Amino acid sequence: MANSVSTPALPLADIHLQQAPGIWPLAWGWWLVIAAVFIALLLVVYWLRMRNYRLAARKEALAALNEVRSVSDINALLKRAALSYYPREQVAGLTGERWLVFLDNQLPLPEQGFVAESELWQKGTFSNVPCGESDLVRAKSLATRWLKTAIPANTPSALSLLKKEGHHV
Repeated sequence: MANSVSTPALPLADIHLQQAPGIWPLAWGWWLVIAAVFIALLLVVYWLRMRNYRLAARKEALAALNEVRSVSDINALLKRAALSYYPREQVAGLTGERWLVFLDNQLPLPEQGFVAESELWQKGTFSNVPCGESDLVRAKSLATRWLKTAIPANTPSALSLLKKEGHHV
C-alpha cells in the first residue's frame, strides 16, 4: 500500500508541566496550627511560672525547717507559712488549741496529729525548758507533713472552712 498520506504537522505547542507547589507561603490552616502551638506554649510557661511563684514560700519553709532548733521555732515557721497561703484575718489571731485545730483541719484525716500532740506543742512553745531530741523530731515530722500536704491552700474545702471559722470568732 502505497497510500501513505503524510499529515501536515499541526501547529501545537509543547506540553508544559506545572511546577511542584512550594512550601511558602503557608496555607491558612498551617498558620492556625502555628498560632495554636504558640498560644499553648505561652500558657504552659505562664502556668509553670505561677506554680513556682505559689510554691516558693513552701520551698523556703521546708528549707528553713532543717535549720530550726526548737518547737517554738517550728511553730513560728508554720505560722509564717500559713500566713503566706491563707487569709491573714483568719490565721493571724489563732493561738493555742485553735491554732492546732486549724493545722489539723488542713490535713486529710489520716495525717492529722497536731491536736493529738498538743501537749508537745504547748510545752515546746511556752516552756523555758528545752524539748528533747525525740520531741523535736516528732514536731519536725508533723511540720514537714503539714507543709507538703496543706499548702498551697487551693482546695475549696479549706478556704470555706476558714470562712466558717471566721464567722464564729
